[in-house]
Amino acid sequence: MLATLEIVDIVDQSEEIGQMILKSDVSEEYYKAKQALSNDKEAQSLITNFSKIKDQYEEVQRFGRYHPDYSFIMKEIRSTKREMDMNELVASYKIAERNMQNLLDEVSEAVAHSVSQQVKVPRDGALLKEGGCGCGSGSSGCGCAS
Repeated sequence: MLATLEIVDIVDQSEEIGQMILKSDVSEEYYKAKQALSNDKEAQSLITNFSKIKDQYEEVQRFGRYHPDYSFIMKEIRSTKREMDMNELVASYKIAERNMQNLLDEVSEAVAHSVSQQVKVPRDGALLKEGGCGCGSGSSGCGCAS
């Protein structure tokens, strides 16, 4: 019975930490940036264009330099990504997203190291990265590495 009560207490405390994170300035800035990005037609157009080129890029990557459109797609993906990244709202969102990830990493590290210094803690969202570049979850989240 004691172990069950301890587990419930731990879950309650973790929910409190989650609420504290949601009420933080970092979280507020993240959600503001996300909302602004979602509501901006130009930014959404840039993200959509990038997603289309990214699909072509992935197809070209299967064949490498032997693909007939290799040079064109390679140039196109770089210029489209640069154009998207230069958008003020996309850049603001990426900064807010990075700040949020840093906060979550710091909290994870604090919790893990309170248990033991030997507990390994993923940094920079390492468990979430799938490699490559692309738009993340949601209709407007672009999680491309800078």
